[in-house]
Amino acid sequence: MSAAPTTSLSPRSAATPDSDDPQQTALTSIQRLRRLMRGYFFQTLLQGLLTIWAVTTFTFFLIRLMPGSPFEVLTERYIRQGMNFEDAYRAAAALLDFDPNKPVLLQYGDFIGGLLKGDLGKSITRGGVPVLDIILTYLPWTLFCVGLALIVSFTLGILLGLAMGYWRGSWLDNLVTSLASVISGIPDYVMALLIVLIFGVQLGWFKVGQMRGGVDPTIPPGFTAAYIGSVLQYASLPILIYVLSTIGTWILAMKSSTISTLGEDYITVAQARGLSPRRVLMTYIGRNAMLPLITRLAINVGLVVGGSVIIEQLFLYPGLGNNLYVAITGRDYTTMQGIFLVITIAVVLSNIFADLVIGWLDPRVRVEKKENT
Repeated sequence: MSAAPTTSLSPRSAATPDSDDPQQTALTSIQRLRRLMRGYFFQTLLQGLLTIWAVTTFTFFLIRLMPGSPFEVLTERYIRQGMNFEDAYRAAAALLDFDPNKPVLLQYGDFIGGLLKGDLGKSITRGGVPVLDIILTYLPWTLFCVGLALIVSFTLGILLGLAMGYWRGSWLDNLVTSLASVISGIPDYVMALLIVLIFGVQLGWFKVGQMRGGVDPTIPPGFTAAYIGSVLQYASLPILIYVLSTIGTWILAMKSSTISTLGEDYITVAQARGLSPRRVLMTYIGRNAMLPLITRLAINVGLVVGGSVIIEQLFLYPGLGNNLYVAITGRDYTTMQGIFLVITIAVVLSNIFADLVIGWLDPRVRVEKKENT
């Protein structure tokens, strides 16, 4: 009598979850999505987007609470030129691309709808010129002038502040600290007026009328020595004023941070190991003392986009700051919204970038982020 055949289950034939199961695949995707949403980068990006929306919404309604409308401002300008009210109002209505009777909520809806499509609208007081074209035309001038000044002032401020903190109590420390304290308390527009009055009008070192603008209009644009030299010449005074008005703050902040860093234990250990003073100063002291200034630098980098309204208006420099001044005085709502939006985006992105840079410079920050996520 033969035994009944028996079958054995191999490991492959055992009941295991099917890797191609749609439910298992969906569950894995959901888990990955949850990990992504709990990630540091996603949360930072979401906070940045919410910040941009909140600031944009706030500025949209705030500028419409300003006294006067584009019609009223332009009508008053025509009346001062000798026109009666009716003719002035009709002339303003024919020139401006704006409906003053449209509800504000509908204007906000149109603005957000256009913004989602990448359309910042058209200028109210400039004959329907797209706001994006205005920004792209004048933004490079501001980035060149204010950006170059920020690089120079930050670099010099970091080096001088590091030296003053390391050799504190020396004659260099006393001299530079006094000068930095004085110039950091002077507003940039006051410093600009002093430089123009003293060195331009009284001493005659430069002709004030020839330093207003962005470039000599008689020189054709191009990558030529004459054109580049003219751009540098016209930007020299604004750059000098930006550097002088900000370098004092960088010096004092870096000095305070350096003195605080000198009291850390790892500095004592580095000196006890017999490392050269230069290596201790640059690698251990300078790198760690600079970390608190990165966030402040990021905010200043974002504000570079907006430039300085008063300085650019004083020298008639063709940057976004000057255009913002013209838009505010003319109540050009759409141009103001576009420039404020660009400034907000620049500040938010620069802060995110600063956070990443701090994590790269300080490994302790990277460890804390990994533990939190």
